[in-house]
Amino acid sequence: MSSSRPGPISPRWSPSARSPSHFGVVLLCRGGWCPYCNAQLRAFRRAADQLADLDIRVVALSADDEATTRQTSANHGLEFPVGHDADADAVAAATGAFVNDAPRDLQSTGFVLDPEERVIVSAYSSGAIGRLVPEDVIGLIKYVREHEGEEQAA
Repeated sequence: MSSSRPGPISPRWSPSARSPSHFGVVLLCRGGWCPYCNAQLRAFRRAADQLADLDIRVVALSADDEATTRQTSANHGLEFPVGHDADADAVAAATGAFVNDAPRDLQSTGFVLDPEERVIVSAYSSGAIGRLVPEDVIGLIKYVREHEGEEQAA
């Protein structure tokens, strides 16, 4: 898959088991040191009820170590899984994400997955700003669900 186009994503990145209704969000974060990543994670936490109502599952990943990741999750009351110790270069090779040189971390990248775990939208940032926000994800999933089957009927 070309990482910048919709298509399948590795099962290792899956936010949930396949289901006829689950959509997923994968957030690649710069780390707990980044105020913009922290704001994004908090925004997804605040939207947890709306996301759950639409059966949207969220996972996040950074190159932070386990202790830092646990602290970041606790600080923000995150209830979705947050992976740690990602090899930034390997993740970038697999996803097309940009990598920050110092510290060696992933730049913000996000994927929205359909129930078959195909990427339907990707957002790549080469710096601190520019990332998925829950309001856009919610709007997209509502739109996709409202128009299911229209392509097949055409």
